[in-house]
Amino acid sequence: MLPLTLVLILIMRLDGMLAALQLSEQRMRDQRAATATANMPGYMESYESLLPEGETYNELIHDEFLVPQAKRSHLEQQMAERARRCQPYRYGNGETMDLEDRSTLMKDSRTSFLPQGMPRECISNSDFDLDFQSMPDSDLEDDGELLRELHRFQKKSAPKRYKDFAPYWLELSRQRREAEQQREAGDEELAAQISETTAALQSFWNEEGTRDGIRLAQAQTMKRYMDTSVDPCEDFYKFACGNWEKLHPIPKDKAGFDTFEMLRESLDLVLRNLLEKSTPPAIVPEERNIQVRNNLKLNEQGMEPETETDQAAELVAKRLRRHIVSRRHLLNRILMRYKRFTNSTKRKRLIDPTREKTKEEVAAALPAPNAKDKQRHVVDASEYLKTRHDAQLKAKQLYRSCVNSQLLARRGLEPLHNIIRDLGGWPVLDQQWSDTNFNWQALAATLRRYNNDILIVQWVGADIKNSEENIIQFDQTGLGLPTREYFLQPSNGKYLMAYQRYMSEVMHKMGAAKRDALSTARELIAFETSLAGITAPAEQRLNVTKLYKRMTLQQLEEVVPEIGWSAYLSTLQDRQVSDSEEVVIYAVDYMKQLVTLLAETEPRTIANYMMWRFVRHRINNVDDRFDDIKQTFYHALFGREESPQRWKVCIAQVNTNMGMAVGSMFVTRYFDNNSKRDTLRMTHDLQQAFRDILKTTDWLDPITKHLAEEKVNAMSLKIGYPDFILNPGELNEKYAGIDIHPEKYFENTLNVLLHTARTEQSKLHERVNKTNWQTAPAIVNAYYSRNKNQIMFPAGILQPPFYHRHFPKSLNFGGIGVVIGHELTHGFDDKGRLFDRNGNIHKWWTDSSIRGFDERARCIIAQYSNYTVDEVGIVLNGESTQGENIADNGGLRQAFHAYKRWLKDHPDEVEDELLPGLNMTAPQLFFLNFGQVWCGAMRPEAIRNKLITAIHSPGRFRVIGTLSNSYDFSREFQCAADAPMNPATKCSVW
Repeated sequence: MLPLTLVLILIMRLDGMLAALQLSEQRMRDQRAATATANMPGYMESYESLLPEGETYNELIHDEFLVPQAKRSHLEQQMAERARRCQPYRYGNGETMDLEDRSTLMKDSRTSFLPQGMPRECISNSDFDLDFQSMPDSDLEDDGELLRELHRFQKKSAPKRYKDFAPYWLELSRQRREAEQQREAGDEELAAQISETTAALQSFWNEEGTRDGIRLAQAQTMKRYMDTSVDPCEDFYKFACGNWEKLHPIPKDKAGFDTFEMLRESLDLVLRNLLEKSTPPAIVPEERNIQVRNNLKLNEQGMEPETETDQAAELVAKRLRRHIVSRRHLLNRILMRYKRFTNSTKRKRLIDPTREKTKEEVAAALPAPNAKDKQRHVVDASEYLKTRHDAQLKAKQLYRSCVNSQLLARRGLEPLHNIIRDLGGWPVLDQQWSDTNFNWQALAATLRRYNNDILIVQWVGADIKNSEENIIQFDQTGLGLPTREYFLQPSNGKYLMAYQRYMSEVMHKMGAAKRDALSTARELIAFETSLAGITAPAEQRLNVTKLYKRMTLQQLEEVVPEIGWSAYLSTLQDRQVSDSEEVVIYAVDYMKQLVTLLAETEPRTIANYMMWRFVRHRINNVDDRFDDIKQTFYHALFGREESPQRWKVCIAQVNTNMGMAVGSMFVTRYFDNNSKRDTLRMTHDLQQAFRDILKTTDWLDPITKHLAEEKVNAMSLKIGYPDFILNPGELNEKYAGIDIHPEKYFENTLNVLLHTARTEQSKLHERVNKTNWQTAPAIVNAYYSRNKNQIMFPAGILQPPFYHRHFPKSLNFGGIGVVIGHELTHGFDDKGRLFDRNGNIHKWWTDSSIRGFDERARCIIAQYSNYTVDEVGIVLNGESTQGENIADNGGLRQAFHAYKRWLKDHPDEVEDELLPGLNMTAPQLFFLNFGQVWCGAMRPEAIRNKLITAIHSPGRFRVIGTLSNSYDFSREFQCAADAPMNPATKCSVW
């Protein structure tokens, strides 16, 4: 560790540089305000006098600190070459133009003021739009590396590449290059708009822009999506989203692209940066918010940047300031370690024989590599020690093991074949396989330990009739295709053939003879079709109280004696389970028919099917040799044109399996606690709106009204993230049972699956913890839990267009406000209304109230069942989507009610509720943002699948169906009585 004196010197040096940077920024603002004098300001003299002759602090910060010496000549050459290429297109330095003209010119570089045919590289006024791809990365994994980096910083070469200051500029540069290619194809305007949209999303995460600038950018984005040639009272979706598909063509690696997917893409870039770089010093959200506010305050003191050069300079200064502050925090952490070392028991451990092992001792204890592994990288002991305990490092190691394509290719299928062998083999791969010792129940229990439910679905969770108690539960199986209809309806034959081809090609790639693979795949299709036939269709499973059966294990053995339930659970839970253990089963008829089907099926076919269902998921954890096979299948099923990039797949895997560790990095670095407070206030406003609506509801009797209000009051609100993820000790404890190896992605995945299943099973006999979060923070979605009467809004959804702290309230209420109302209404939809305030299912409504609800729900069902999706000629299923449709309608009404109440309570802020360039009232902006939340496009195959499987209506009908039921919408847009968006008959539940 660096001497203490040197640490203090480094801190003082960083403080000096930070002060110089702030003074330099002030001087730039003074110059823009035309207040700069010919002489250097006095406040800079003391700093510049310390530098070598002829060098200024501006130059030091701009050149030495920002761009390493080794790269400067290369960058200067790039700038000189670009200047020569762009000279014919320049206006000179702008001396001959008035200040106002220069401001107008540079405000938007894509205006007609620019010469025709100007190359893209000449449009930008920033000299930082250069190629930094070749610069080495800087990953600081421990304090030793940190101090070495700081030592290099002391020599004026600290950051190894510019990406450390602007992590998204490289990605945006790539997107700008793609936009340039589209321009060359003749679509200049479209490419520019796509680039602007992407840049705007990234600027949100980077906390860039002033309040007015953010509002102007949002207004321009909303205006681009609109088709103003359409009458909003004729078709509001086309009015709000008519240009969406042109601006956002569906990416080749997706089945569809909508607002949610766009935000997920933006969030994936953020998570990729976090997982690929070393963890920055922890700055709690409150501290970061103060810094942001100070930055805004400083920016307001001077003139706004008028040219792209000024804007680039301010962005660079902001990045640099953030980097210096982060290094300052790291040095403070080192000082704290000095204090802990001198004041704690660590000195005793140095001579205590019971001390923790050193790196050298750990390295000696690690198993020696096999001869065949001599060429492989040997894991450093320090890396092993850190990863063993640190949850964030485990997440990074899991990600890195996933994206390491070369290592995955070297390992090939060996780890997959190993687990298949351990599970008893896969008959299609082994002609010597025998059914002598085969037991499908034992295999099902073992696969369940890897979090795979095959033939029987089992879990430990809250009892729906006693939400305080965790209990073992069973249900019918899922299938290899989205629904049973894919197997049973003749019109879906092409999908079944694609599935069969997928099976046979995977088996062949795994080593089966082609003829054996084909014949086995046909057998499995026939078997799974029979299996689909004994599962109950979704419409028969709507009334969960009729499905619910609670009994002891002994009673279950008597109902379905052919299944060894005790043996199954003993294998799964690795203990002897008592016959008196109580369980809940939702599919008694299915279980009885299952044992009959299995008795009529060859054991070899059963084993092949169960192993296929396991292997199908595990081929995602080896190299890319199966990508073409999977892509062919998913193209047939969803229309996807190409496989997603590996890093995207890995982001999804890590965020799914270690979401709290990823979320910890995300909220520490990016989440603004102002968002959390604002969303909490809006949630309380929406709860009050629901109470107000309850009072005017004439079909509920007073008893049910009172109980419904109690349920609203009792709703638990989870916003942003759980607090424990900011506590390293608690976070590490959550993942303490997972071992992550930096080179073994397949085994890492198995370890995560084993840990997930083990954690769930261990909840048995424990009280339900209703304070637990059920979703990761870095997710673009929102949830309502019936069992817990709990609403969750992860941090990932609190971004534009749903929310921005600088948006007018009209947009926030029309965005995240409607989402809040939607989730709140789920507590009172066709399923949610069955659960009381404590999350227990029982009859707590009176008969008259139930009749009133059913009557209004039937109106919603009939309305949505009359919508047809023209692209595929399929009618919506109003029955299966009624819960979401009820929530959409209720959420919109509550959000608008809450917004109108806010306007009434804040009369002085009414004029601040508009957006520049949009000739719309504040209430109209509310409805416009609601509509644009659902902008999107899908491929025909994906639409077909969604209509068959999903419980949500397509985005178009979520807009049209909801707004055509809204009296508020018709009034604000002054729709005629006979307009399509203002029908005489309107449906409303809440």
